[in-house]
Amino acid sequence: MFTLNCKGKLMAIEKPLVMGIINFTGDSFYEGSRMKTTEAVLEKSTQMLSEGADILDLGAQTTKPGSTRISADEELKKIIPAIEKILQKYPETIISIDTYHAKVAAASIEAGARIINDISAGTLDKDMIPTVGELKVPYICMHMQGTPQTMQKKPVYGNPVQEILDFFIDKINQCKQAGITDVIIDPGFGFGKTIAHNFVLLKNLGVFKMLDRPILAGLSRKSTIYKTLGIPVNDALNGTIVMHTLALQNGADILRVHDVKEARQAITLLNKYCEA
Repeated sequence: MFTLNCKGKLMAIEKPLVMGIINFTGDSFYEGSRMKTTEAVLEKSTQMLSEGADILDLGAQTTKPGSTRISADEELKKIIPAIEKILQKYPETIISIDTYHAKVAAASIEAGARIINDISAGTLDKDMIPTVGELKVPYICMHMQGTPQTMQKKPVYGNPVQEILDFFIDKINQCKQAGITDVIIDPGFGFGKTIAHNFVLLKNLGVFKMLDRPILAGLSRKSTIYKTLGIPVNDALNGTIVMHTLALQNGADILRVHDVKEARQAITLLNKYCEA
């Protein structure tokens, strides 16, 4: 069992957690996660919390393949009011901030967020890891080959599992040196990986258990699912739940999802299966 110190609030991972995705972008790959106003964010937060979300992951930067970056200041204009709005109504909520800007991380934690989720593992902002170390909050460290602009332009690995494992060994050491106690690892499904790479990583997810860190799986409605099945992203829920179930069986501790209710149901059923 893992325990995360979320800015003074302890979160025990006794069973898999569900992290609900809420985006403030107009061009996220899945339309259902796009929220244009703080009122819409609050409404979505209410829904996700009622359906069993353990964490809400707020993001204002689109990181789909080929996306364009926005500044830290633009992120903050959207993120801070949303954090304040959610915590005003649901003060005990664990909020994670999906950002690779150290400035956004610091301001968000000050506003009441408790976790930082960085797709770049500190590679896009050299101040990120030292900043999170000073903030004393859990850090979701994701593997990405390249940048959001380049990551899907023919990603190549010799041995993806070994290379990503070595990456995390190095990053965990960097985080430890910076004073980060709680590191959550995310192999980065779809971030600089082909569909074949993603399935190899999913099949071998259990290898990362040797790092003795919580594992986050972000598979929800991604192109590996809908391109493999030849369907629109809006029809990818069933495939997503299959992938969630495989991730859970292979050691995932946190599911990052668009559809909280269905993910929670998958966890409940799998737990009953394992107890039988």
